[in-house]
Amino acid sequence: MAHVLIPLPQQDFDPSEVAVPWRILTQAGHHVTFATPDGRVAQADPIMLSGEGLDPWGFVPGLRKLRLVGLLLRANADARRDYAALEKAVAFNAPIAWDAIDPDRFDGLLLPGGHCARGVRDYLESAQLQRTVSAFFASDKPVAAICHGVVLAARSRGSDGRSVLHGRRTTALTWALEKSAWSLTRITRFWDPHYYRTYPDGAGQPAGHMSVQQEVTRALANPDDFLDVPDEAPQRRRQTSGLVRDSDHDDTPAFVIRDRNYLSARWPGDVHRFAREFAAMLETTTAIRP
Repeated sequence: MAHVLIPLPQQDFDPSEVAVPWRILTQAGHHVTFATPDGRVAQADPIMLSGEGLDPWGFVPGLRKLRLVGLLLRANADARRDYAALEKAVAFNAPIAWDAIDPDRFDGLLLPGGHCARGVRDYLESAQLQRTVSAFFASDKPVAAICHGVVLAARSRGSDGRSVLHGRRTTALTWALEKSAWSLTRITRFWDPHYYRTYPDGAGQPAGHMSVQQEVTRALANPDDFLDVPDEAPQRRRQTSGLVRDSDHDDTPAFVIRDRNYLSARWPGDVHRFAREFAAMLETTTAIRP
């Protein structure tokens, strides 16, 4: 059994990227500890759970529950089921604080994502969490990052001053996926047009400069080390459409990349395969705690 750390923002994490890995890891016999900024129980992004507020009438209280775009973009039934179970879990309701994290106590680290700037920026910009990520890489322990969680890894520095991802291959939320969701919701959620952009592009910056893909790519040794689904992939259409998600029984829509002790994935549509591969990595590590 491995002891896995999952740090969370205080609010607005993606429910799919936390609940599904928690369920798969615990079913595999691993122990999960959550960490939040000050040890209070975290809250998932409510819009990603309900889908309310993603349609043009979503700001009207009486019409919020009428969902079209919201049903398309919210967490799917598997993730909502797993999140309902997660909310009752002892570990989730007893997190440790970020500053109480001792990397030596853990065998693996999982970095989930989320896109709402209100909660996620503090998580991505935390010097404490960046030091934690660096310690796991320095110890060659298994690390998994998905979606915006890869940004946290990219911002973490090794002893040489470079990103811990420098010299590794990775994927993350692609600009194609991020732009697709942002382009849709800046119209349908017109009163909050940057809901899907954690860091909007600044004045004079080219489109996508502050996207997840571009920030992560800037941290790599070679731009070609950022990987997306190859053009010749048999399931490319399903893997890149942003409309098809993997499941316990079908991982063909998923795309993940492993480089040594590091595993990465793009978005919630990869999460089942991502969690299963990370569970397998933990089973083979030589640093398993008793």
